[in-house]
Amino acid sequence: MPQHTYDLFVIGAGSGGVRAARLAAKAGKRVAIAEEYRIGGTCVIRGCVPKKLLVYASEFGQAFKDAAGFGWSVENARFDWPTLRDNVQAEVTRLSGLYRKNLDAAGVTIFQDRAVVTGPHAVRLEKTSEEISAARILIATGGQPYRPLELKGQELAITSNEAFHLERLPQSIVVAGGGYIAVEFASIFSGLGVETNLLYRGEKILRGFDEDLRDHVQCELARTGVNIVTGAVFNEIAALPDGRRRASLSNGASIEAEQIMFAIGREPSTGGLGLENAGVTLAKNGAVAVDAYSRTNIASIFAVGDVTDRVNLTPVAIREAVAFVQSEFLDNPMAFDHADVASAVFGRPPVAC
Repeated sequence: MPQHTYDLFVIGAGSGGVRAARLAAKAGKRVAIAEEYRIGGTCVIRGCVPKKLLVYASEFGQAFKDAAGFGWSVENARFDWPTLRDNVQAEVTRLSGLYRKNLDAAGVTIFQDRAVVTGPHAVRLEKTSEEISAARILIATGGQPYRPLELKGQELAITSNEAFHLERLPQSIVVAGGGYIAVEFASIFSGLGVETNLLYRGEKILRGFDEDLRDHVQCELARTGVNIVTGAVFNEIAALPDGRRRASLSNGASIEAEQIMFAIGREPSTGGLGLENAGVTLAKNGAVAVDAYSRTNIASIFAVGDVTDRVNLTPVAIREAVAFVQSEFLDNPMAFDHADVASAVFGRPPVAC
């Protein structure tokens, strides 16, 4: 009789978790994966894929404006948000189904449930209270948008999670943040005809990118209609009688808009996972602390992807998962080098470094 039910139990079916589960199963290991929401994770469900489709959609407006100069007549062009929103979600559903199909084909057992760590080799499924033992546990629960709970009126704002499901497109919006997510959504909303304000606490957006790229993107966003307010943050958000929001700023000014969106960073999704039950060390921001081989301080527990807060990109999570399987199941110790990873911003204009 095997000592444990599974050789590997993965918590979180995003890009990193799915890749690790599939590769380990293909190597002949007994593998299970638990996902409490939808298979596919941030990238497929509420990140790269739907966002890039919105980016494509937002680029048509400028193309229509430019068309006449190239001999095209584009008359009565109009945009319908529900059509785009629903078509994007249909594609998300299709891709999520493919991820599930690939897991099934690899022989991975799928639990559509929230899993909580109860010990170094044990997890519990919340819906059924089933206790499962595993030789190794891999945490791949990703991250979530940061929301400043201490800010008065923060509940009146949305994050990137809700932006994909808006009942209707607002006439105006304030996007708070200066990183790539904020810049991309500001570009999207502006391109779709929304009066867009970008609020950033620093002097220049895209901190961490090359200075010439930062200058160019900020100038182009402003030139193409995005109102950029720097050196300020929200003091308070209040609801107006007409349904709009008023944001009071730290510089003494205020902005009124139909919608306000936080894009001020992301945080690791480790709350309520029970990692303390196994003695797993977490960083101050809740990230799972790991070494170069994605090992935690507990020999049987590992973590990959955004939950470790190393380089939070889908391709990185995938390669960390590959290295984990090579090291733990294929007798080929492998560490992913995070030193030089390409990064792109699908804004206006798109840039990379």
